[in-house]
Amino acid sequence: MQRRQGRVNAGLLLLLYQISQVGLQNIPSVTLGVLALNIFLFLNPVRPLPEVCISVNEGFYRRNWQRLLLSPFHHADDWHLYYNMVSMLWKGIMLEKKLKSVWFAYIIAVFSVLIGVVYMVLEFMLVKILDDPSYEMNCAVGFSGVLFALKVLNNHYNPGRVSSVLGFQISSKYACWVELVAIHLISPGTSFAGHLAGILVGLMYTMGPLKKIMKACAGGISSFADPARPRDYSSDFGGATYNNERRPYGFWFPPEQHSEEDIRRQRLRRFERR
Repeated sequence: MQRRQGRVNAGLLLLLYQISQVGLQNIPSVTLGVLALNIFLFLNPVRPLPEVCISVNEGFYRRNWQRLLLSPFHHADDWHLYYNMVSMLWKGIMLEKKLKSVWFAYIIAVFSVLIGVVYMVLEFMLVKILDDPSYEMNCAVGFSGVLFALKVLNNHYNPGRVSSVLGFQISSKYACWVELVAIHLISPGTSFAGHLAGILVGLMYTMGPLKKIMKACAGGISSFADPARPRDYSSDFGGATYNNERRPYGFWFPPEQHSEEDIRRQRLRRFERR
């Protein structure tokens, strides 16, 4: 597997291996589509990275708004792609099954654009606060901002879990903040503002008005039925046992069971929302 540089992309090969270990049949459709899109654009970028990255200078002053759409789905190298997509694989399997595919796709689309906007706002604030115009030129690419937002959602819908960050056990409530600082210290070249933008957008959804705004924009479209009250899956990760069925690679979700009355009510509710 090669790219323009003519070298073997070990990160891409390892990513494909990880996907094969999980099994395509075990990856929800939207998550699989996001993985495929990022891999495709890595191998066949729309434009060179300097022409798709988002910055205050390019996105705001020069009005290159298309960069808001392009920058999240392009990556600097194969290992950048690998780490982001493995994280997306895990978070997508967790969240898409809970939120349902159409709403999850809606979230991905909105977050991808909105995080770019928040990123530019943060960089613009740094310019004014620090009186340093170089922040206007900071140009970012990659899906990690969206991943930080999805991590906030995942922690919101699965409270009480514990995450391991650099070997330390951290409550999921604070894990995204610890990771934000840890990643910046370990890899100073990463975009602190981009990751922070992801966290802020995630909080806007879970604690702010963003979810209500998205519901209002979705209007009466039945396929956007709001999953704001998903079933509580916290027990799925707390050691509760339903049966001995297990999925590859450590991902496991109990089979959904609905009574005939539940199915009848769901059908009636579906037609009432049209």
